[in-house]
Amino acid sequence: MNPFLNAMKMNHRSLTRCILNVAAIALVPCCGGSHAQNPEIPRTLNQLWSHFDPRKDPLEIEVLKEWEEDGIVCRIVRYQVGVFKGVPSHVAGFYAFPKGGKNLPALVEIHGGGQSASLSSVVTYARRGYASISINWGGNKMSLGQEAWSGPQTDWGNLDATHPPQRNQVNHFAGPLTPDAYTLDAVESPRNSNWFLVLMAARRAVTFLERQPEVDATRIGAHGHSMGGKLTTDLAGIDKRIKAAVTSCGGSGDLVESEAVVPGGSHTQPTPLELACISDNAYIPFITCPILWLSPTNDFHGNIDNMAWNWRNLPDDRVRFSISPHLNHRHTDEHAITEYLWFEEHLKGAAFKMPQTPPIALDLKTADGVPRITVTPDESQSLQRVDIYCSLDPHVLTRFWRDSKPVKDGKQWKAECPVMNQEEPIFAFANVTYEIPAQYRTGPQQAGQESSQTFVISSRMLSAAPAKLKVAGVKATDKPERMIDDGARGWHDWYLLNWGHPPLWTATTRKLKDTKWRGPGGATLHFEIKCQTDNQLVLTFNCNAWGAMHPGQPAVDYTVVKELKSSADWQAVNVQLSELTATDPKVTGPLANWQTVTEFSLSPSGSIVKDGQLVKLEGRPWQGSREIRNLRWEGGE
Repeated sequence: MNPFLNAMKMNHRSLTRCILNVAAIALVPCCGGSHAQNPEIPRTLNQLWSHFDPRKDPLEIEVLKEWEEDGIVCRIVRYQVGVFKGVPSHVAGFYAFPKGGKNLPALVEIHGGGQSASLSSVVTYARRGYASISINWGGNKMSLGQEAWSGPQTDWGNLDATHPPQRNQVNHFAGPLTPDAYTLDAVESPRNSNWFLVLMAARRAVTFLERQPEVDATRIGAHGHSMGGKLTTDLAGIDKRIKAAVTSCGGSGDLVESEAVVPGGSHTQPTPLELACISDNAYIPFITCPILWLSPTNDFHGNIDNMAWNWRNLPDDRVRFSISPHLNHRHTDEHAITEYLWFEEHLKGAAFKMPQTPPIALDLKTADGVPRITVTPDESQSLQRVDIYCSLDPHVLTRFWRDSKPVKDGKQWKAECPVMNQEEPIFAFANVTYEIPAQYRTGPQQAGQESSQTFVISSRMLSAAPAKLKVAGVKATDKPERMIDDGARGWHDWYLLNWGHPPLWTATTRKLKDTKWRGPGGATLHFEIKCQTDNQLVLTFNCNAWGAMHPGQPAVDYTVVKELKSSADWQAVNVQLSELTATDPKVTGPLANWQTVTEFSLSPSGSIVKDGQLVKLEGRPWQGSREIRNLRWEGGE
């Protein structure tokens, strides 16, 4: 696994929450120097930030390189975050704006863990009419496209807030708050958290934008992905100069409530100091700007269950959601484009208005004992379709989201969510798809829109623990099915990667993990597929992902390669357990049963074990349509 994913998995357990009365804390105006070295250890968010004024100390701005690209002024810049332990800390970044622009809206972009500042991001937004800075807080090499920037870089001085850490052996993003040679305080303190240090750098980036002659200082926004998503959420809470924000795959906060109260999610045990000062939960109550939650259903870092609980008190007129089904840590185009539309409305004052969050209701007390979901979409724009998703799986990272196939009833859309037993929780949300207005679909500067004519606004996510189902009289009416996917709706229950690359495309579904479609003992998996030229199909069964079936044990991939002949007709493919081989050479036996399968993937390429070694199979370009039908179980009990 990617080292960053491993780090973030640990992070996920140590991200922190605020104390229960944090909503009552009144933030006071910042004062004092940016060194933030006060001998009194902060115990609240107010105390943490009261001695930091992001405008007070000199920025000492350096323009390290400047050039133009098709009317866009591009710069590599560096500014001073502050002087810490007697030595300045500097953060580098890319800054871009349209040449000759005046009174421009502006953006701070905050990259994710293990990443670096993005030149393409600031150039894209400059072409859209924004000034934009992407800060290189992690200290990794900055790419200029064909080469890396070799000049002065981010230098944290006597601190180390890089990611991955370049000098410090302790990861102060994952904790702890205890001191070492690279922390700000010499005692346990929230100022020793790297989240605090990078958030200072982000607030200083807002000051940088304020002071640029082409920027309208009253129209500054922020966006960030992954770790940058958490930082964007926190920045929107602590810095009122942010007028609009989009958080991607981060900022969901932590759960300390029991699963009886909040089913699913990642339940953590942070320290009281972490709860009060570092957790997203400490910042979320103070968000007053319009904010968009942009995250998929199965994200390992932006946990949707945690978000649904921790963001529940943000009012609908302040927040919107765009949730890509089935994906992890990425978005489909029709969801990703909502970021651009959000800033057009809230920073440019465009005529476009984002539709309202569709109200959703989960009714457990029904006459026949079958739970029902009702959604009322905003019809002020060109509505294309409504999808209602539900799941009965408490494991958020491997959960399969069933399409409940809603039916329109007046201005409402209604769907059923039958359960197989009363011990299963229910999770539900809806996606409402709209046509993008024509004026926002044209122009090469709007990168990412070429492949999407629509955008999606989601409802809030609702959940109900088993105890609620029992009290409401919910009945177990659902039954297992052998037909997994008849193919009538294409790849609707799958997520697709590398679809534009004929040798590398991959289609993946978690449907086999759902108890409704889980493989019977001894069964054979069958389907039909079309393939116009000789090729191969690598079938991969990912088992126990994220410890979903056996906590604490590793995930294992099992694969088999099926050779396909050129044909215009449907070809039958089937696979038995005995055919599957683990991609881990240490695992020598076949897959014992289908019960631990969490994902099933199809691709012309993949990895297999041959002669005890892991071998990567290069796929041949796929010719013709990519479609399957009648994915089903045969035999077994």
